[in-house]
Amino acid sequence: MTSFAIVSEKGQVTLPKVMRDELGILPGSRLEFRVAPDRTLQVVVLSTGAGSLFGLLAKPGEATRSLGDMDAAITQTVKRRARRSA
Repeated sequence: MTSFAIVSEKGQVTLPKVMRDELGILPGSRLEFRVAPDRTLQVVVLSTGAGSLFGLLAKPGEATRSLGDMDAAITQTVKRRARRSA
């Protein structure tokens, strides 16, 4: 898939909708930018918005989770999605 975008004066780029949809990129998604040795830009989707964290917090009547448990769940989700998009 090939698409084009223009960099604004502030250095901002709007990703084409077809790419956002294909990659599941939502508002709040985290992206990692890498410059390869051949000077190409690589963008990796790390997470797809705050909605991807739904269900990590305890519901009424459930035991609370520690920050360590939440960090581990977030890390696991990010790694799984990174492998899926690679």
